[in-house]
Formats: sequence, C-alpha cells, structure tokens
Amino acid sequence: MSLWFSDYNSKEVQSWCENTMVSALDIQIDAITEDTIVGIMPVTNNIKQPYGIVHGGANCVLAETLGSLAANMTLNPKTHHAVGLNISTSHIKAVRNGNIKGIATNTHLGKTTQIWEIKTFNDANDLTSTSSLTMVIIEKLSK
Repeated sequence: MSLWFSDYNSKEVQSWCENTMVSALDIQIDAITEDTIVGIMPVTNNIKQPYGIVHGGANCVLAETLGSLAANMTLNPKTHHAVGLNISTSHIKAVRNGNIKGIATNTHLGKTTQIWEIKTFNDANDLTSTSSLTMVIIEKLSK
C-alpha cells in the first residue's frame, strides 16, 4: 500500500520545484515508489567546498528536499502541509564528481510529526551520507 495521498509521478513532483533552490542545484526527482522518493543531484563546482569535495550543506539540501517533498506527498494538500523542524546529517564519504543519489524513506508517520531517513550514494553506489529529517504537520489556515 502506498504512503502517498495521491498517485504522484516524478514529472508532477519535479514541477513543484521550479524556480527554487532545488532547480538552482539541478536536483531531479528520479523515481517515486510506494514508500520512497529518489532524487539525483549532479556534482558541479557550484556545490563544492574550496577543497574540491561536495559541501556538506549540499547533502543537507538534497536530503531536506526529498524528505520535505515526501512528507507533503502523504498529506491532503488542501488541508495540511509539512515543514522542516530539524535535520541531522552525518557525512560518511567525500564526493568529488558524478552524481549524488538520495533515497528518502519514512521512519515515523504521525499526526503532527514525521521522520524521514535520507541516504545518499555516489555513482559507485557507496553510502556517502545519512540524514534524519523531522517534519512538523501544520493545518492550513482558511482564507
């Protein structure tokens, strides 16, 4: 059984990211399964530290992007939305080139909070970082 509120597809979810940091970093939504969302971020000089490796903050942006999109995909968009409350990232292996793939998986799906685990991988499928993202669920105010 799918976690998602609706039958979302990658192209639709990607359209939500137009003209945002997500598009500025060229993060692409690669796949949506019944319980995960997968994104790809190309390694460019724009996301590197002066030392030639991917900046840890870029890993966090990819992780928060995937976890935030996923959390919102579980909710009725007419009544609720999810926003980030906390993110914690452990950087495991440096990345210098290629792409970074992130996979977000839910670990807690509550009424007021959600927790998403996001793992990132290099092109050799080596684990490069792990993140835990806590989202708070907010009821939309009627206008």
